[in-house]
Amino acid sequence: MSDTDRPEVYTATGPAFELGTGPGRVLVWFYGVFTVAAASRSIVEVVRGFDRAPLAYTLSAFAAVVYGFITYSLVRGGEKARRAALVCCAAELLGVLGVGAWTLADPSAFPDSTVWSDFGMGYLFIPVILPVTGMIWLRRARKS
Repeated sequence: MSDTDRPEVYTATGPAFELGTGPGRVLVWFYGVFTVAAASRSIVEVVRGFDRAPLAYTLSAFAAVVYGFITYSLVRGGEKARRAALVCCAAELLGVLGVGAWTLADPSAFPDSTVWSDFGMGYLFIPVILPVTGMIWLRRARKS
């Protein structure tokens, strides 16, 4: 019997539990929907006139990439994916808070809104709630 055939060796190297199960499945769903929403929005914005609000449209595209990476990490699972998703959730939260504060302090800098404008008000504040929820789940999923 090889080492990979023994159940105790296989489970010892596997993740404590899958990131995309239980409450993680809801996070995968939300991040998947936000990936599609942010990517679709940024594609339409760029096609309709990138020169109108390049900063806002670039930030929407960046948000789509971040959401997509977090979705992928949650589905992939494992400790490296968990850590990468945790870093991305923290970056996402900083982005939402930074862009949200910026759009309130200097609305003229954003002639058109982004996914993260006004702390995600256009998306029912889910962009500010999602990374916090994600970080809580990912910290809970940490191997002991």
